[in-house]
Amino acid sequence: MLLCSPLKDLYHTITLKLDYLVQIRPPKEGVLNAYQYFNMKIFLLLLSLLLSSLVDAHELYVRGQMLHFLNNPDLSAESYQYFKDGLLVVHDKKIKEVGDFSELEKTIPVGTKVTHYKEGLILPGFIDTHTHYPQLDMIAANSGGHLLQWLEKFTFPFEKKFKDQRYANEVANFFLDELIRNGTTTAMVFTTVYPEAVDALFKAAEARGMCIIAGEVIGDRNLPEHLIQSPEKASKETEQLIKKWHQKPQSRLLYAITFRFAPTTSPEAFQKIEELKKKYSEVCIHTHISENQQETKWSNQLFGTKNYLDIYDCYHLLSNKTLLAHGVYLTDEEEQRMKTTGTSIAFCPTSNLFLGSGLFDLKKAEKNGVTVGLGTDVGAGTSFSMLQTLNDAYKVLQLQNQNLSPLEGFYLATLGGAKALALDQKLGNFLPGKEADFIVLNMAGVTPLLKRRLSYATALEDKLFVLMTIGDDRSIMATYIDGKLAWSQK
Repeated sequence: MLLCSPLKDLYHTITLKLDYLVQIRPPKEGVLNAYQYFNMKIFLLLLSLLLSSLVDAHELYVRGQMLHFLNNPDLSAESYQYFKDGLLVVHDKKIKEVGDFSELEKTIPVGTKVTHYKEGLILPGFIDTHTHYPQLDMIAANSGGHLLQWLEKFTFPFEKKFKDQRYANEVANFFLDELIRNGTTTAMVFTTVYPEAVDALFKAAEARGMCIIAGEVIGDRNLPEHLIQSPEKASKETEQLIKKWHQKPQSRLLYAITFRFAPTTSPEAFQKIEELKKKYSEVCIHTHISENQQETKWSNQLFGTKNYLDIYDCYHLLSNKTLLAHGVYLTDEEEQRMKTTGTSIAFCPTSNLFLGSGLFDLKKAEKNGVTVGLGTDVGAGTSFSMLQTLNDAYKVLQLQNQNLSPLEGFYLATLGGAKALALDQKLGNFLPGKEADFIVLNMAGVTPLLKRRLSYATALEDKLFVLMTIGDDRSIMATYIDGKLAWSQK
């Protein structure tokens, strides 16, 4: 139920009084004795908790076309549910029910408001499995070179700016708002070496109720001096940040032990990372692998390995909590090892094209049983839009004589991403009990071209294909996070 305005006001007044009472000492004799003071505090605390539950617990009814996935459409026949006129019911920030409006209409309490998106398609929120918030202000930087040159010329120098807490705060807030505006409700995010930059991102995410996975970037060699940390210092700061942010009460924040890639991580640093992962087994691992041929060759030379993945494997860093970005040059042997350990790949087509890194073989990865999610990889990725990322993913597959169906594309952007991040028990579709992150896509078209093209698309798959090729942030009508409207075009 929704708490009426007077009760809301009473709740906030009581919490202010309670905060005041907590901060002062018991009153002197003649006002209240200590026993009465203690009872007053207990009473106000209980009343505050009761009203708080009424404030937070509410139901939301959203009507429109509905689409969500149960499995990968390319691998399973009964992989999705589509309701031409559907109803999504949210209770206390969780999905309660989804189905045909005609069947669920009778369950709506009399007088309850139903938010109706007549031209909208309601989907689970997009999940970006790999992106970089420190690269916001260098997006689309023209390096004229490939990965390693681009890092040296732009990324490494730019990250120095994040020592400035005010700058980090401003970028973090803009970055998350841009994700939300593009329909992304969950993301695994690279930060930088400075703990204040990690704090800035988590604080901004907490304020928005977002599920964000991030961590301080560990690196102790082959980097500019301002990005190098001793393994001991990096380990100490990482442990402090895990304790501070991972699964913080009343938040949806998760920590990822993060290192840039093998060439910037010494054996001593890997040993510290291994120790951290052993101690905090519930946290994620986030890094890059086989993005570029030069990087892959360099890594194997540094560690004397045959395969890049062997470096991470020998330090016991592979599990279903591990997300490796790119994987363009992984062998069958490496991908089969990833399947065995549950390790996932973030497919980042836009940045792979922008930097000329190569073409990720999605069908090979799927054949080898690897879980794959989709990543924008901002700022080598040139768009926050998962629709534009799907556009590039389609073209990457076409260049390899493969096809990305629109249904599989939207699966990768939702449930596929949740599985890649080991969050599919909480996110990714509309099964009862899942966290209520969802978006509304405009199915009528928001530009003259989209309106014209969509008018000729009749089947659901045709419309989805149009949206994933010529749609962008303007196609997002609304974004809901944790059961609440977070952004709307209106």
